[in-house]
Amino acid sequence: MFIARDLIMGNKNFAVSVEEAQKIILDSVRPLDYESISIIEASRRVLYEDIVSDIMIPPMDDSAMDGYAIIADDTKGATKEKPVSLKVTGEIQAGGSIVGKKVSKGTAIRIMTGAPIPEGADSVVRFEDTKEEAGYVKIFCDTAKYNNYRFAGENIKKEDRVLCKGDRLRSADIGVLASLNYDTVRVYKQPTVAIISTGDELARVGETLQAGQIRNVNAYTLYSEVKRYSGIPDYLGIAKDTLKDMKEIFLKALKYDVVISTGGVSAGRYDFVKEIYSDLNIEIQFERVNIKPGRPFVFGKKDNKLFFGLPGNPVPTLTSFIQFVRPALLRLMGATRIQKPIVNAFLEGDIRSIRAYHLVRGYFTVKNNEFYVLPTGNQKPSVLRSMSDANCLIVVPEDVTKVKAGEKVAIQLIDHDEIG
Repeated sequence: MFIARDLIMGNKNFAVSVEEAQKIILDSVRPLDYESISIIEASRRVLYEDIVSDIMIPPMDDSAMDGYAIIADDTKGATKEKPVSLKVTGEIQAGGSIVGKKVSKGTAIRIMTGAPIPEGADSVVRFEDTKEEAGYVKIFCDTAKYNNYRFAGENIKKEDRVLCKGDRLRSADIGVLASLNYDTVRVYKQPTVAIISTGDELARVGETLQAGQIRNVNAYTLYSEVKRYSGIPDYLGIAKDTLKDMKEIFLKALKYDVVISTGGVSAGRYDFVKEIYSDLNIEIQFERVNIKPGRPFVFGKKDNKLFFGLPGNPVPTLTSFIQFVRPALLRLMGATRIQKPIVNAFLEGDIRSIRAYHLVRGYFTVKNNEFYVLPTGNQKPSVLRSMSDANCLIVVPEDVTKVKAGEKVAIQLIDHDEIG
């Protein structure tokens, strides 16, 4: 690959574009194998197979309401003041039999929601529009043909492909699988993900902070994000700023499908991640991206394993995960939809930028069917609070250095499911 060769030859200041970085990463992904699991455990997992129905749902015409199965023509001209009276000849419950039950002119059969439509009936009038007494029901409205009537197969027809390989299963999808009598389903395996924090300055949660220390928040943020996207995270701990300590922890990580580390990827004296990659024969594909925040970003691969060296500051750690690691995890699981939705919004407040793909933390609202967005305070890479307050990322293109209030900007909806 040209970019990898260019880096190896010494052009260490070269930064790939966001689009190039995403393509390089996704081109490196080989989806995992499959496993069969219970549908009760399949939410958010990715289908390994198309789901094709071998039945119709509903299997026969049935009622969409509690009411009376009737012949629609029998209700012509019916009103509250001049109701039509029909003889009630029986009742059908949901799951009940219609054998021997027939609606003929001038008659009605009491019917419950989901019960099969008896022979002769072509409509259902709901209880609220009737009154039954002495074996007859008064109908207070003119009822159209096929009112409150569900046709066989109107939900799912035989041979319909109802779910597709690569779909990430939602709650309604699990219900569809149950309706088709699937007890288990084949899904892509979940990637195992090692999470490593680096830096002498990091203190564990629960420890007393010493002078010069900061709390290790990145491990918790990444652990949560990996779980959100159905990976299996394993936090391996904090690597101290020595080659020996870092190499030991990275050696332990080699058995995982994905390795995510934070810190140690810039040009500092104790930034050893790239050296560790070299020692462990991890092929670096790029080590900088023209993005703000998060320019120092190392991506490497070894066989089918993926290695992400994220920045140490908490905001670029999270934004880099969203832009680069998240789609890789989804693609590892065979997902076909990996893009977050991007919509246009009116900016409420000026933004100054540099010539980079700039992601500004923002909060969008909808007013009169239009999106509006406001930056969420301090945009320094260390201020995670402004990311916590955000529900989107405002995208400022590389060639734009200022956006004024009132102009339209693109926003990435980071809390929304993938749509493309």
